[in-house]
Amino acid sequence: MSIRPVKRLVRAKPTIEGAGVHLRRVFGFGDTADFDPFLLLDDFRGDRPDDYLAGFPWHPHRGIETITYVLAGTVEHGDSIGNSGIIAAGDVQWMTAGSGIIHQEMPKGDSEGRMHGFQLWANLPSSLKMTAPRYQEVKASDIPLMTDDDGTEVRIICGTFRGRRGPVDGIAADPVYVDVSMPAGKRKSLPVETTRHAFAYVFAGSGKFCNASGPLAVPTEGIGWADTAPPAEAENRWLVLFDRGDEVAVQAGDQGIRFLLVSGRPLKEPVAWYGPIVMNTQEELRRAFEDLQRGTFLKTKR
Repeated sequence: MSIRPVKRLVRAKPTIEGAGVHLRRVFGFGDTADFDPFLLLDDFRGDRPDDYLAGFPWHPHRGIETITYVLAGTVEHGDSIGNSGIIAAGDVQWMTAGSGIIHQEMPKGDSEGRMHGFQLWANLPSSLKMTAPRYQEVKASDIPLMTDDDGTEVRIICGTFRGRRGPVDGIAADPVYVDVSMPAGKRKSLPVETTRHAFAYVFAGSGKFCNASGPLAVPTEGIGWADTAPPAEAENRWLVLFDRGDEVAVQAGDQGIRFLLVSGRPLKEPVAWYGPIVMNTQEELRRAFEDLQRGTFLKTKR
C-alpha cells in the first residue's frame, strides 16, 4: 500500500454568493485539472441569519451536477422539473443539471440560528452534458454509518467505501464522498483508489494527513507564506489536496478531527465555464447563454 503524499494545502477563502450569502470557497473558478472531475466546493456556515437568509434565488445550471450536504439548519429547494422540499441536518440533495435546470436553494437556521452546509460541483462528461435533468434527495437516516472499534465514524454519502455503498447512485464521475469523524489522537489509513483525484476538507478539529516522514510540507495560499513555518496540521476550513497513492493516512489532533474525503475519476476533458454553466467549448457556452436569452434553455418540460 502507498500513502498519498500531500500535494497542496489551501485555506478556504471568504466570498459572497447568491443574493448575499457569506461563505468560504474551498476551491473553484480556477485551474480545474487537479480537482477533475470536481469543479467547486463551498462551505456555507454561520450563526447570523443576515449572512445566509438571502439564499440562492432562482438561477440556471447546465453541464454539471450539484451536491448539497446539510449539517445544521435547513435548505428549502425547488426546481423547473417540479421538485420541491426541505433538506435538514444530515440530508443530501444531488441534482444533475444536464441539459438545463433552473432552481433555487433558500437556507434557514436551526432553533439557535445556526446554518451549515456544503455544496460540491461535479462536472459531466461531454457525452452527458445534455442529458435529461435528474434530482435525488437522500435523508440522513438512509446514509450508511460505519463505526470502527477506535471510535472513528464514516458516513458514506456516495460511492463504495470498505465494501459498503452510499445511497446516491448513477453519478457520471462515480465519486466517493464520505464524512469522517476521528477521536483525538487516533491514527487511521483510509482507502482511495489510485486512479482517482482526491482531497480532504477539514471542518472541525485538526490533524495531519501524511506519513510520519513528511507532514504538510507544501504550504500555499496567503500573502507572505514563505516567511512563516510550514503548517504542521490541517485545521478547520483547510483543504488537503493529495497526490497519487492508494490510501490516505490521518493522525487526529488533540480535539479530534472531522473532514470530508472526496475522490473521483478524472474526465480529462476541456472545460469552458462561466458562472453556473460548464460546457466543453466556448461555442457550447455561447449557445447556452443564447438559450437563456431566447427562453429555450429548458429542454425538458415538467
